[in-house]
Amino acid sequence: MATALCPGSFDPVTYGHLDIIERTARHFDDVIVAVIRNPQKSQSLFTLEERQELLHESLAHVPNVRIEFFKGLLVEFAKQHGASSIVKGLRAISDFDYELQMAQMNQRLSGIDTFFISTTPQHSFLSSSLVREVARFGGDVSSMVPPIVVERLQGRFREEV
Repeated sequence: MATALCPGSFDPVTYGHLDIIERTARHFDDVIVAVIRNPQKSQSLFTLEERQELLHESLAHVPNVRIEFFKGLLVEFAKQHGASSIVKGLRAISDFDYELQMAQMNQRLSGIDTFFISTTPQHSFLSSSLVREVARFGGDVSSMVPPIVVERLQGRFREEV
C-alpha cells in the first residue's frame, strides 16, 4: 500500500490545497495531510486543532485521506507513518526554487521522494496568506475556500473589530 504525505500549514485551507490533496488521493492508496506549525510564520490564525477540523470537514468526501499534525522533521514523520512519498503543489516557478531544495534535502536525509503537482490555473494565485488578508478586510473569499472556512474567517475577523 503506497502512502503519501501532503504537508502544509493550511492556515486556512484553500481550494488550491484541496485540489492538490484530492488529485494526490487518486494516485495513492493512503494520503496523510500533515498539518504543521511553520516556525517561519509568525502567528497562526487558526489553532492546529481548528485547521485539522476544517480539513476533515472539507475532505470528508475523500475516503483515503486522514489528517494529522506534527512537529519536527517531515521525513521523520513520514518514516513513522510508513509514507513512501511527499507530494507538494506548485503555483509558480518561485515555489519550485524553494521546494526543489527541500525535496533534495528530504531525499538525502531519508530516501523519500517528493512529487510535484502543478496547481490548476484557477487556483494558481491562491495562498493562505492572501486569503487571510482579503478576509481580514471584509473581502469575499467564497470562491477561494470552502463554506466552513468562510464562516470561520468571518467569525474570527468579526472578533477583531
